[in-house]
Amino acid sequence: MAANTVSLKLLVESTSQRVLFAEAGKDFVDFLFNILSLPVGTVIWLLKKQEMVGCLGNLYDSLETMNYTYIQPTANKDTLLKPIASINAANVPPLLPTTESSKSIEIYRCDNSYNSRSCGLYVSYDSKSICPSCNKNVKQIATVVNPEKKDSSTDEGGYVKGVIKYMIMDDLVVRPMSAISCITLLNRFSIKDVAVLEEKTIDVGVDEGVKLLKASLQSKTVLTDVFIEKKVGETDANNSAAPIPSPTTVKLKLLIDPKSHRLLFGEVKILLIFFRALYDLVVGPLPTKSIITLLNKFNVKDVVKEKVIAVAVNEEKEYFLVP
Repeated sequence: MAANTVSLKLLVESTSQRVLFAEAGKDFVDFLFNILSLPVGTVIWLLKKQEMVGCLGNLYDSLETMNYTYIQPTANKDTLLKPIASINAANVPPLLPTTESSKSIEIYRCDNSYNSRSCGLYVSYDSKSICPSCNKNVKQIATVVNPEKKDSSTDEGGYVKGVIKYMIMDDLVVRPMSAISCITLLNRFSIKDVAVLEEKTIDVGVDEGVKLLKASLQSKTVLTDVFIEKKVGETDANNSAAPIPSPTTVKLKLLIDPKSHRLLFGEVKILLIFFRALYDLVVGPLPTKSIITLLNKFNVKDVVKEKVIAVAVNEEKEYFLVP
């Protein structure tokens, strides 16, 4: 296993090429749980603004490009753009790129020794802050003291204990590993033949860490999306309601006039197919101007209907519309 990587064992159903679950140790589970501590600004920075789903990337870009003329003098843009990460992150495997926000937290207090009883009540994350008691900068670094653990010798850091292995589902549900849980899952997935199961051991590094973070915000099949390589032409069923053609079929999209129940034209990838008469096909490119011209030609005034069908490559069909 390479440096700065974590080992992960996947159980894959070979027929559907999906991950049933993964077996992982404490280090990988700590990494997953630590995602919950990441500030939103850090997540946007890690995934890049262009790859963010929704409008958070636009918010980030707006603040980043806003002139300081419009920012409050006591406000710091980096507080939101480069927020301070969790203290516990120091004990988590570095499976995400290092950011400027990864620096340790520093707390400042007033160094006025003449009025220590009052001044000692105030602390700040910013050394430029003013002590309300003496009106001086709180510039002296204070020492952060964590509560004493009952048995510090057994403290492994991070979030979970390393005495057992953990089961991670495709949708990132995490549970302690057990034989009974494995059997229950196989029944749940209707696995009758264990010969279809395949075990894969992979090393998770920074690239995979970023992909896991991104997929966890977009998908319910995170492990499959990140670690199972999809075949060329294979699409995600969750992203399309249209039928997925088999290797021997072609997807044909038809535009239908529901009023007269006639087929205006069909679309195959980037080709336009419209029907002048039965078996009379004219094939051409698909510019917007051609579509508008056709709709005018067919005198279509009302709303048209779209229908998607799968046509076998060697299959002859007399018609696609059933009256």
